[in-house]
Amino acid sequence: MFVEKPLCLSAAEGRVLVQLAADRERVLMVGHLLRYHPAIEKLKEMVDAGELGRLRYIYSNRLNLGRIRSEENILWSFAPHDVSVILSLVGQVPDAVRAQGGNYLDAQIADVTVSLLSFPSGVKAHIFVSWLHPFKEQKLVVVGERKMAVFDDVSPGPKLVVYSHEINWKNNMPVAVRAEAEPVEVETAEPLQIECRHFLHCVETRETPRTDGAEGLRVLEVLGRCEASLAASTVAAASRKTPEPKPRLFTAHSSAFIDPDTEIGEGTSIWHVTHVLKGSRIGRNCRIGQNVVIGPNARIGDGVKIQNNVSVYEGVTLEDNVFCGPSMVFTNVINPRSEIRRMEELKATRVRQGATLGANCTIICGTTIGQYAFIGAGAVVTKDVPDYALIVGNPGRVMGWMCVCGNRLEFRNRGDGAGDCPHCGREYEKSGTKVRPNVESAVART
Repeated sequence: MFVEKPLCLSAAEGRVLVQLAADRERVLMVGHLLRYHPAIEKLKEMVDAGELGRLRYIYSNRLNLGRIRSEENILWSFAPHDVSVILSLVGQVPDAVRAQGGNYLDAQIADVTVSLLSFPSGVKAHIFVSWLHPFKEQKLVVVGERKMAVFDDVSPGPKLVVYSHEINWKNNMPVAVRAEAEPVEVETAEPLQIECRHFLHCVETRETPRTDGAEGLRVLEVLGRCEASLAASTVAAASRKTPEPKPRLFTAHSSAFIDPDTEIGEGTSIWHVTHVLKGSRIGRNCRIGQNVVIGPNARIGDGVKIQNNVSVYEGVTLEDNVFCGPSMVFTNVINPRSEIRRMEELKATRVRQGATLGANCTIICGTTIGQYAFIGAGAVVTKDVPDYALIVGNPGRVMGWMCVCGNRLEFRNRGDGAGDCPHCGREYEKSGTKVRPNVESAVART
């Protein structure tokens, strides 16, 4: 299936579609056309090879007069391509997103937006899109510590050029030393044709597309966060004349420490001597125990339960309904030394929806815990954990499979095939190291 951008109209719908494609073993590809532009392909090669040095800043302008739409705003119409390219170049998803815009032709539809993305590595990016601009501009600028690259899709000359500018220091002041533009040789080919041929190739070979469903979902999640920020900024602007104190919709013990610049969802409770550090986001209806440290910049979804004496460090993301048992441990640096600062080398850890982390277990950084996985008490996780897996021991090993309800699954054969939960009756299919719910039985049961 080849889907034009965006993949869906919400991240929730996108997750369902991606899972369905995986269950049906289908090739799912999203039409993020800019990723197939020869100049963008060349730019990514240069970034991956380190020719620009460490990335510092990216900005993208996609501007024109028209085509003005009534069914979507400018963010959803223009920005998906730019988000896709920026995520590809940085190799991460942003941990902070802000957006603002203006509605001039229709009070309900934004005609101009500026979105600001901040990434865990320190890279910043902004995306400026508008259909109320006097001329057409499609330009992407990538600033690295060694070189700067410019992609200009409407330029009559070279589409991609590089500047070897330098910053020297004189008398303790930075001084820019300019260099001439260096055109980069790029293949002449039609991006749409490359994109279509890539899709046909993936259908024939069963390879994963460059812009597969997972990539489309990442773009969709960023667009959704931009849309939410856009809506919040619009509401804030409308209410600026009559400010009202923001209600505190969560509860926290008087001994808890909550830094400014944190987000805590409605219905969440925080117990004794817990510290929520700046930049952290906690979802709705969470239960945070005593002597817990969260952040800075940690991400916690809805319905998460964190028991006593747990530290959720920067780089850790807990999706919805994760359970963290008492005194379990996350790490975020693979080779720490007391005398060497390595905060820029953080390795991200993600715990997928519904997973359980038992008491005193240890999760080594850089791993992903699959959805509804179950980590036994005291286990040490050193590598990625499949969905629904039961992990015990040091190092942790797969010793079985767990149902969504938290009970062990029983499979009819030792190898692959069907199985079910004797407690709740849910049915599953096992293939190698992958276990998935039986979609047909779930639909029939619903």
